Amino acid sequence: MITLIGQEMAKKDNSFIFQGEAEECETCRFKATCINSLEEGRKYIIKDIKPSQLKCQLTESTVVPVEISLADIEMYFDSHKVFEGSNFIYTKNQCEFKECENYKHCFPEGLQEGDKITIAKDLRESPECKDKRFLKKILARF
Repeated sequence: MITLIGQEMAKKDNSFIFQGEAEECETCRFKATCINSLEEGRKYIIKDIKPSQLKCQLTESTVVPVEISLADIEMYFDSHKVFEGSNFIYTKNQCEFKECENYKHCFPEGLQEGDKITIAKDLRESPECKDKRFLKKILARF
């Protein structure tokens, strides 16, 4: 996929979460290239930077075309089900400990209910869970 991103952020392997369309984007002539292929709430990673530059009417800064893909996501997952290469459908856990330091890994940004995920790597970390679940840190791939 190709999108446009601010020149200062356009670095290979940088990642970002698309926050949605701004009002000014509606009439922009670059909208199709810039945001039409992006999905709100998804995490993307920059794979390559293209050599041209454009002026963004929203930020009034220079943007460059970049090649992106959905980013891998580090997350905590039920340790009994962690096998590299296995697939699962992402469903949000139920947890009452929203202030827990592990919460952002149990409910990672960029994933949505029903996503088909592959366990790309067992990251060999087993955090302590306040909800008494047995967790492992994994690298999830779309």
